[in-house]
Amino acid sequence: MISIQALREQRNEIAKEMRNLLDNNADGKWKENGCDAKWTELDNKLRDVDAQIEREQRLLDANAEQRFNALGGGAGREGGGEGQPSAAQQQYARWLRGGQDALTAAEWTAIRNTMSTDTPAQGGYTVQTDVAKAIIDALKSFGGMRQVAEVFTTAQGNPMSFPTSDGTAELGEIIGQNATATGQDPTFGQVGLSPFKYSSKIVAVPLELLQDSEVDIEAFVRSRLATRLGRITNNHFTAGDGTNKPKGLFPSLGVGVAAAVGGATTVTYDNLVDLQESIDDAYSGPSCKWMFHQSTRKVIRKLKDANGRPIWTPSYDAGIARSSPDQLLGADIQINNDAPVLGANNTPIAYGDFSYYKIRDVMGLTLFRFADSAYASKGQVGFLAWLRSGGAWTDVGGAAKTFQNSAT
Repeated sequence: MISIQALREQRNEIAKEMRNLLDNNADGKWKENGCDAKWTELDNKLRDVDAQIEREQRLLDANAEQRFNALGGGAGREGGGEGQPSAAQQQYARWLRGGQDALTAAEWTAIRNTMSTDTPAQGGYTVQTDVAKAIIDALKSFGGMRQVAEVFTTAQGNPMSFPTSDGTAELGEIIGQNATATGQDPTFGQVGLSPFKYSSKIVAVPLELLQDSEVDIEAFVRSRLATRLGRITNNHFTAGDGTNKPKGLFPSLGVGVAAAVGGATTVTYDNLVDLQESIDDAYSGPSCKWMFHQSTRKVIRKLKDANGRPIWTPSYDAGIARSSPDQLLGADIQINNDAPVLGANNTPIAYGDFSYYKIRDVMGLTLFRFADSAYASKGQVGFLAWLRSGGAWTDVGGAAKTFQNSAT
């Protein structure tokens, strides 16, 4: 059986060959040299290898989990080494399984020293730094906003505002000798960024799972809470309307280019060029990216320029130090499945510097464990996580814009 490393090397070679095909057949040579058939052949090979890599990775992950569980899920080992749980993570896992009674008095003292002192009697506590960080990092896989926005943490949830000023229309002047300079005061505004209280909803875990030492219950609970919080926050940071929730990126951006009549469900090569050129050159550079839904990617991958050359450039790894991502018209791409899809009057594609979208997390996650009669009577234990987070677009100069489909 071919190894996953060999498959990745094979994929790299195919992607490099596709890029070379694009680079070496510009200025009308694409059609002249009959490159369409070769590109289609390579693209089909690339998709086949990608599918094989995905299958092999799933198998490797399953085998690794099985080996880990065979060792008791790391229970009883002294943590802190590479690939081993820390002491705090082991305490967290024991608390998940057995509640407060599963920890010694000394361990509870250590926990209290790293947590808020107002721990509720019902058994809730703020997750310690190494555990909480694992959950926050997991949120990145749910859509992409945390990967392109500027994310920061505050110790308190006080109202916060970003001062703004648009000086793009302001010009200096030429003044004659002994003449007095005129005045032009800048105007200032502000963008508020308040946190909202997010709940993971309660995860009810059967007692059988808690009692089964072969089940990595810590990973199960962390994954489920991260999935729920990740999906709701990414959706709001992307498409929220700002009513009792953050205002998302797409509703905050202005339209850079609109499709002509007949473009209600499509996008053209010219539309993408016009959108890219609608961003002032002051914002141009490696920070500018594309963002759209996976279904939109399927359409864009088939677009070609005036010479018949595909405009989508596949990714490949060029070593440990750097890699070459998928690109569109020379810019990187961020897939976000909470973005609007192609459709009448929709704005399915955004382009620009998305770091002007700010995501604010307040302190860490708070985790609760419920073992009261409401759950005990069903043979369950409940877990619930809270997250205070908010997001807002802070630019007033047009750092990013959208493409809008036509009405018909």
